[in-house]
Parts: sequence; structure tokens; C-alpha cells
Amino acid sequence: MFSPPFSPHRLGRTRRFLALIMAGLVLLSSNANSHGGVVYDEDVCVLNIGFLMAHFTGYQPQTRGAEEFCEDIPEVAESVFVIDYLHDFMKEMQVDFRIIKDVESFGRYAKWDDIQGLDDIERDTIFYLPAEKRANGVLTANHRFEEAGGYIGIVTARHPTEDKAYNAVFFFQVGGTDYGYLPLFATLIVLLQLTYLASTGTLQRFVRRRVYPRTELTRAERSRPGCARPGRARTRRARTDVE
Repeated sequence: MFSPPFSPHRLGRTRRFLALIMAGLVLLSSNANSHGGVVYDEDVCVLNIGFLMAHFTGYQPQTRGAEEFCEDIPEVAESVFVIDYLHDFMKEMQVDFRIIKDVESFGRYAKWDDIQGLDDIERDTIFYLPAEKRANGVLTANHRFEEAGGYIGIVTARHPTEDKAYNAVFFFQVGGTDYGYLPLFATLIVLLQLTYLASTGTLQRFVRRRVYPRTELTRAERSRPGCARPGRARTRRARTDVE
């Protein structure tokens, strides 16, 4: 028997599925503008180093002039990283900057616990700027990348009087763009649309028309006066011709 598209059981399942998809979209949107320790704030990259913050900007002056980048570096070339402290307290702190190859494929999920778990961070390090105090509140690092791929930047700021250290860990791509959640986001949008079409019966009707072309009249159409099934009508016409 035909099952109506808006049966309570089907609508209940559809609503639960839609709720799961919407929850996923909200989660993605909350993370879409953040990469590890770097977040976007009014078109400015902000680096979170514990409770401290700094502006983060990347440049490739030899190939891109004064164009600014936030994490992802478009070309395998000379690159400049500028970290501008937003707290005067950081001027009193020893701050270092390290770049390692993302050999474990942590990607955007990289965090300080992952860095601590590496077998040999020195082996994975491709650049290191030693810790020092910077009275002008600006850390500048220059490095020429030799190959495209994923990298992880690590900033460590040490408290001037206490045995405390604050860290920022952020992933970035060199020689291309890391699309991150975009493919998953697009897939969820497609699933959401398909679910809506299925809940209204549109998808089922489309499939039936494409996969099972209608060769006979429906029961309602056959019940109309003077309406006969196509096969019987052809048979009657054939008999008349013979006679």
C-alpha cells in the first residue's frame, strides 16, 4: 500500500535527522573561523597564547608584496611572520617561535598536548627563533620554505618571575589552501536538501518516474467512467480490425 509522505513516523525520523545535521552545521560554523590558536576577529588574525593575545600576520614580500595572510601561505617561498603583542606584559617575557613539519597529520586539530607527545620535536623542527625579550612588543621571523605541505607554528611565552609557560599551537598550509571543513560542510548541505525532498515525497516521486516509468493507469484513473487500461484498449482495437 502507498505510504503517505507525511506520516507521523516518517516525519519524526526526518526531524531527528534534520536536528543532527543542523547541530553539525552549527559546530562547523563555530570552528570555521578558527585554526588552533589563531582566530579571526574583525578581519584581523588574533593569536591566543594562554590568556595572552597577539596579532598574527604572514607576508611573502618577494612574491606577493605587502599582501597579508592569516596562517595559510600560498607559495613555497621566502615568508615573514609578524607577531605583534597585544599585552605590554609580554614585553617582559621570554618568547620563542618554532615551526615544525606536520609529520603526524594533526592538521587543524593540533594542540599543545599533541606537541608534547612527539618523539623528537627537534627532528621535526624546520625553523626556530630563540626565546628573548622584545621591548618593542613585536616578534618577526623569516623563513624560506622548501616544500609544500602542512606545518605547525608554536609560540611559547614564559612568565618573567614564575615557573609558568603559555603556548599557542596553530596549523597552516604552505603552497596551497587547506579546505578543512569545507567538503564536509558541502556534504551536509546536500544531505539536508535530500532529506527535505524525501520528507515531502518529492524525491520518491522523482525516483519512481526515472526508475519505474508508469505503464499503466492508476487505480483512481481506471475507476473513472469510460476509462480502460491501455493494454485492454489495444486488444479491443486489434479484435475489431480482425473482424
